Amino acid sequence: MSEAQKPSAPEDSAPGGFFQRLKGLFTRPAAEDEFADGLDDGQRAAAMRLPRARREMIERVIAFDEKRVCDVMAPRADIVAVDFDTSLPNLIKAFADAGHSRLPVYRGDLDDPVGMVHIKDVVSLIADPLRQSPAGEPVLKQIRRDILYAPPSMRITDLLLKMQASRVHMALVIDEFGGTDGLLTIEDLVEEIVGDINDEHDDEAAPTIVARPAHGKDGGGWEADGRVESETFTELSGVTLAIDDSEVDTIGGVAVALAGRVPQRGEVLSHPAGFDFEILEADARKVRKVRIRKTPKPAAETQSGARTE
Repeated sequence: MSEAQKPSAPEDSAPGGFFQRLKGLFTRPAAEDEFADGLDDGQRAAAMRLPRARREMIERVIAFDEKRVCDVMAPRADIVAVDFDTSLPNLIKAFADAGHSRLPVYRGDLDDPVGMVHIKDVVSLIADPLRQSPAGEPVLKQIRRDILYAPPSMRITDLLLKMQASRVHMALVIDEFGGTDGLLTIEDLVEEIVGDINDEHDDEAAPTIVARPAHGKDGGGWEADGRVESETFTELSGVTLAIDDSEVDTIGGVAVALAGRVPQRGEVLSHPAGFDFEILEADARKVRKVRIRKTPKPAAETQSGARTE
């Protein structure tokens, strides 16, 4: 990795636009305290009258500067990337399978990244056969682009500004030993402020609930998409999962409220109504799928007064 490619903080002179002003807000002394003081002085009631979506966005903006790259990156296991020597047909297939507009490029393995490739460059190459590489020459030699590198501890505010200044909208997260830890795109960072952005390529299938019958020691239960409305779940299952003093509308939101954060895949959370929430799928921002089942009762104790013969 060259010196020019190594992670570095954006310079103060870098163009910033909206995000530079956003960073200025965060770096003002006691910015969060000032915001809270303003609410305490009479604006809290007005803020509470705002639609929930607006209140949540304000909360995300306040929390934005406290987050690090490691908090929101896609983990290494979820990265879809292509080898530098990939042929054009295989490159096209990789984009079709991944459904992304950009893919990282590596030599040999993901710990030796050399850039990224954008789908529009692939399309341009297909449209102009004269631009295609001579036989034996890697197609990515012509269309490979630079990629950013960021340490896990970097503030996402700084990375967002760096992306804007460099016009490079993908970054690999590199650990202290030079290994690849994760991946971030500018869309990931913007979604930390505005929430999920669904485009025409995102899966828009309706959220589902699947009842699982009891089998052996498994007491059954339900598997629910994190987007399922809590009221919908109650209507279908007869189970109420509302949490006192918590303004959440979805099953995924209930899981986050129970954990006090976004839980990880494999975690099991206890609901006060006597149910366990097992997290089946989750990423850094939200819970995607949950298994809900009655909390198992402890094994019956030996009855008092039983005699040993």
